Amino acid sequence: MTTIKPEILERVNAWLTPTFDDASQTQIKDLMATNPKELEESFYKDLEFGTGGMRGVMGLGTNRINKYTLGKNTQGLSNYLKASFPGEDLKVAIAYDCRHNSQTFGKLVADVFSANGIKVFLFEELRPTPELSFALKDLNCHCGIVLTASHNPPEYNGYKVYWQDGGQLVPPQDAGVIADINKLNYSEIKFEANDSLIQYIGKDVDDVFINASIENGSFDTPKEAKENLNIVFTSLHGTSITAIPETLKLAGYTNVNIVEEQREPNGDFPTVVSPNPEEPEALKMAMELAEKVDGDIVIGTDPDCDRLGVVVRNLENELVILNGNQTMILMTNFLLKQWKNSGKINNNQFVGSTIVSTPMMSVLANAYDVECKIGLTGFKWIAKMIKDFPTMDFIGGGEESFGFMVGDFVRDKDAVTSTLLACEIAAQAKAEGKTMYQSLIDLYVEHGFFKERLISLTKKGIEGAQEIKQMMVDARANPLKEINGEKVVLIEDYQLAISKNLQTNEETAIDIPKSNVLIYYTEEGSKIALRPSGTEPKIKFYISVNTDLDNSADFEKAEQLLDDRIEAILKDMKL
Repeated sequence: MTTIKPEILERVNAWLTPTFDDASQTQIKDLMATNPKELEESFYKDLEFGTGGMRGVMGLGTNRINKYTLGKNTQGLSNYLKASFPGEDLKVAIAYDCRHNSQTFGKLVADVFSANGIKVFLFEELRPTPELSFALKDLNCHCGIVLTASHNPPEYNGYKVYWQDGGQLVPPQDAGVIADINKLNYSEIKFEANDSLIQYIGKDVDDVFINASIENGSFDTPKEAKENLNIVFTSLHGTSITAIPETLKLAGYTNVNIVEEQREPNGDFPTVVSPNPEEPEALKMAMELAEKVDGDIVIGTDPDCDRLGVVVRNLENELVILNGNQTMILMTNFLLKQWKNSGKINNNQFVGSTIVSTPMMSVLANAYDVECKIGLTGFKWIAKMIKDFPTMDFIGGGEESFGFMVGDFVRDKDAVTSTLLACEIAAQAKAEGKTMYQSLIDLYVEHGFFKERLISLTKKGIEGAQEIKQMMVDARANPLKEINGEKVVLIEDYQLAISKNLQTNEETAIDIPKSNVLIYYTEEGSKIALRPSGTEPKIKFYISVNTDLDNSADFEKAEQLLDDRIEAILKDMKL
């Protein structure tokens, strides 16, 4: 029989007190008797906020998503709101996605806020995450919550917190909220709802949000071009079905083929291994439909509708999936071009990107005399840029993990408006006798051919977390001096906030918040970043290489050269 560690037993015993309901206590006792390993995983730590809020496996315990961990978060947040806005009539908005228990958790969170005297606007049914970001600003709320685990497996759920500006929590609010949560005992959670403070919202907000998406994502595409674009769309059993088809229809796109087998919201995601548009398998059914109907573009979104995957036809008319960097480049260039053609660029604009995304974003922005601000991974940092530079115009921004934001009316990655933008780009390209793929190659000829690849290593559980931690410790203790025969000339350590030039040994401070990321730059222009995920049990390696491309006829040859270089880097790093 496995012995339960004393520190785990102490945590468990705290949950076997009258603060916790009888059903929870019974389940915990059953775990103690039958599955001590699962008990340890459930209680060995407190579930933490990461780059995307709090996300974890559903179940009982301090390291799980449940009534008590969500209740404690909400009570702590309520206390922080009252201290931050004394004397104000506090208001919050709450949305939830298709995951198991999301609706129940949404009402639970609403109950706790209302028990604390806070007015709640609760969506009556599942809605996209970007709509929550929009709604809380539209309704003048102090903060917002989305119950979602994004693209994680079915056993996960999560809790994203948004602030007054519509962006996710960032410093100093994040530390303040976490401190107030950590001060609490579970016995202090107010679960008794004041239903008079809970107002359900729905179509009234949908209509305003969809109209705003069309206003921000449409760019004078001729009616005939819109009708001539053959679109295939899949919601991957998620929330986007509530907004994207209607947005495309009202924007004038009449030829939209929906993958019916994936239309129905379902937290089991029965037709995919993972509901993540970054995974090629997730888009398989949509691509099969596109072959049947001769689709020009395929778009798939994740469960909470903040990420999108885009599939286009290549030079041989074959369907190919664009990676997040490629989609971001196409969208950013299109927006920059619109702003330039409208005469709106006047040295007071910027686009946003992240430290692990393609360096081509900066190259592109420079070509249009626009600043490219670079932040940490996670869209909350791009939203913070907008808040930190209120006198500048934000054009758009993205990150490599299939997220993009058009303008500042939503302050998080937004697959609704980005889907419309992708269709605008595709429709205008088709009207000119091109594909989006050809447009991408044209950009490589003009600005240089940048190619990226992401390698993720999954390490689950306590041992996995330790292994990931040790990998980063080892990387810092023994930094690489050479990668694939290329000398490392610069190392950026975002945890130490130091950039070191290995040629001069000069060190300079990195002026963005600290994060557990290490980036190598080589003499040949390659970039290799190491980063543990903040929301999944993974360590990620981001590889970027580049070369000149003289003309589009040389594209395949140049692409093979870059693919070979990436493979050689992976082999050299034993990945």
